[in-house]
Amino acid sequence: MKRLILTSSSGYGLMRMDLAEAVIPFTTRLVWGRLPSPDDLATYVAARSEQHGPGSHWSDFVGEFRNDSEARKDLALVDFCKPYKTIELWFDPEPDDQLKLILLLDFFRSYPETAAKLKLRIVDFDLIMMDHEGPAAQHVRKVDVTGAMLETGSMSWQAYRAPTSEPCFHLLGKDLSALPMLRRTLIDLLEELPSASTGLGATEMRMLELISRGYANINPLFHLRKLRQTRVFNEWERGYLLDGLGLGPTPAVAGLDEELRTIRRDNLRDRHTALLRSRLSLTKFGKAVVAHKEDFSRHNPIDRWWGGTHLTNDNLWRWNPRLVAP
Repeated sequence: MKRLILTSSSGYGLMRMDLAEAVIPFTTRLVWGRLPSPDDLATYVAARSEQHGPGSHWSDFVGEFRNDSEARKDLALVDFCKPYKTIELWFDPEPDDQLKLILLLDFFRSYPETAAKLKLRIVDFDLIMMDHEGPAAQHVRKVDVTGAMLETGSMSWQAYRAPTSEPCFHLLGKDLSALPMLRRTLIDLLEELPSASTGLGATEMRMLELISRGYANINPLFHLRKLRQTRVFNEWERGYLLDGLGLGPTPAVAGLDEELRTIRRDNLRDRHTALLRSRLSLTKFGKAVVAHKEDFSRHNPIDRWWGGTHLTNDNLWRWNPRLVAP
């Protein structure tokens, strides 16, 4: 077969479909938290060495290697790719998937022989649903990765990892048609910058709006996609945003379980249990934020990452819907 698939954690199901000799999922979330440094990324794709701890090598999350690929799993990623005739990129429209796609296009741009083998699968549905609601794999269109795709991907990745949000905003004025899902991704990401009027991003504001309509538990806020509308963050990340809305000095949300103040963020099981116990409502301040009469950031600390931009109260890039510098 001599086919390799590179995908995201949403593409784990591809491992069971006998589509390739190896399916490599890239699992690091790029929409939340500080981005991996260039050195971290270089280590991730390098040959395994003493520098690699658990989960820090590209092969660590591969479920199964076939034929001779098992013996080559400690190689650098680009060396592992050499025997394959075709290398397919399977990434769906979710912003985190599209960020992984542009990261890989940026990486392979430096390796023309490998880049010439790349094929992009146009996945216009949730890849995690491939086994269920998505079309059969053979019906997912495949196109050659062109020089324009590599250039657009590399330019976009460098913009996203920049220390300000300006380069990503300027991308909207460029021709991004080589990667048809990229423009919507950039807009979705920019809308998660703090609003010029409320100091909150789109996901935070939508949660407040739903709570104001009487939704008192996390299910609609986290899981009912048509209701919540936003698509950048996953369940756990939305939970961390809810912490910020309800546990700060001037909360916009009341009713969050008090144990969330002390549970470690990586203790997902206990966090989930505490979130399920929560019964949410808006505070008076929260109602004023929803009415665009108060700015959340003027009363609460802001400390999170948007790509390479560290958002703080003193470095608050905002969206209006145009970029507003601090």
